[in-house]
Amino acid sequence: MLTLNNQSNYIRKELMIKLLKSFFEGKLEQEIDRIPIDMNPKDSSTYRCCIYKDRAMIRYRIMALLGVSIEKEDNEYKPLKEYLNEALDRKNIDRPVMTVLDTACSSCRKVAYTITDACRGCLARPCSTNCPFGAISFINGHAQIDSDLCRNCGKCKDLCPFNAIIHTPVPCEESCPVGAVSRDDHGRMCIDYEKCISCGRCGRSCPFGAVMERSQIIDVASHIKNGTQLTAILAPSVIGQFPGSLKQTIAAVKAAGFNVLLDVADGAETTAKLEAEEFTEQQAEGKLLATSCCPAWVEAAEKHIDKMRDFVSSTKTPMYYTAETAKKLYPYNKIVFIGPCTAKKNEALRDSSVDYVLNFEELGAFFIARGIDVNDCSEKEFDNNTAGFQARAFAAAGGVAAAVESNLDAEVRKVFKPFGVDGLSRKNINLLKTAAAGKLPYNMIEVMSCEGGCICGPGVISNPKIVKKKLDKYKEETA
Repeated sequence: MLTLNNQSNYIRKELMIKLLKSFFEGKLEQEIDRIPIDMNPKDSSTYRCCIYKDRAMIRYRIMALLGVSIEKEDNEYKPLKEYLNEALDRKNIDRPVMTVLDTACSSCRKVAYTITDACRGCLARPCSTNCPFGAISFINGHAQIDSDLCRNCGKCKDLCPFNAIIHTPVPCEESCPVGAVSRDDHGRMCIDYEKCISCGRCGRSCPFGAVMERSQIIDVASHIKNGTQLTAILAPSVIGQFPGSLKQTIAAVKAAGFNVLLDVADGAETTAKLEAEEFTEQQAEGKLLATSCCPAWVEAAEKHIDKMRDFVSSTKTPMYYTAETAKKLYPYNKIVFIGPCTAKKNEALRDSSVDYVLNFEELGAFFIARGIDVNDCSEKEFDNNTAGFQARAFAAAGGVAAAVESNLDAEVRKVFKPFGVDGLSRKNINLLKTAAAGKLPYNMIEVMSCEGGCICGPGVISNPKIVKKKLDKYKEETA
């Protein structure tokens, strides 16, 4: 995965801020088609082959931020202004959640292992001796890999005493845990949406920014500008994402145009309680229970791990229960979930209570576009009951299992044997298949799609290590 600090991220954030600021100033319709030119003026340095391709990439990025599925569009002459008007007129959000800017794709070469000049042609030759496919031979005392025989197992790289073998990955393909990413006949990336679990890993890993979420910022901004009553439901992982305190962040969200703000940690308490009850019932039959709060993981089970489906908890997610409460309390408000997750956009399409989903990066763009400094905001409270730390700890790996355990009766707690799958990967997908076959000595499995939990989601803006420290500090302050 790429770090949060990279040029692709900077460009995306700059574009979001430009779009939102211009929209709230009432200028976007007149200015939107000039943005690619203004960001890449004549004689400026280029990232790609020429300034015109750089401008085209900005155009495609704007389209994704307007919620367009790039794969479905084939009219190169259609002005961005028309896409904007279509976005402002749409009533419903559709699938897929992700979109590929195929022109931005660099058509990375096939995953490969390459032997460099550091090879000394040693006597031991562990690379060729241990290659299970006979792909390595020696020519003039230097190792060579036959690409037709190589299966990219990596044994040669692991065993070379001189570190003379390098691995050249295709980042998007390597990052996808379910094999949904491949390349078309032109070598450009494409996503099989029948396999895709909307985890967002491909977007986080592509160095060319060729994969983006289809954003809903214009939909939400339009409602704010039109005076629609909005209820924001804020994920527990918000702690540490912005400067200042949690209560200052609450004030900033309200200042951005949200009339009501509910704490999703309150829904997490419901999830933990119901999963504890479900675990107790499952133990009467000696059955495994897997957590259900991560929508990317649940979809992975549904699409790729047949035997695990029956073990996934039927309990709904914290977002679901909080949105359910929001609908009862504020039935005429539009509900916007704000969190770190790409897959929540997919979950929201199944949940009629949630109208829109924003990630923290998008929320940050709203703050900047509207001139809101979180540090300058006076503190405010959530409009529902503030949950305890145990529910807020859902945001980090291990937090869900701990919250479930805290809700168990003392006798049931004695037999509680949790196991954490910290991040979906191909290796961990296989591990979950093993668990589904009853070959692991655990009766509760917590699965997080993102390593480290929600605080490491694709939509976060703060270093997860810093967020974890602030989460721990919050625990001390609220204990």
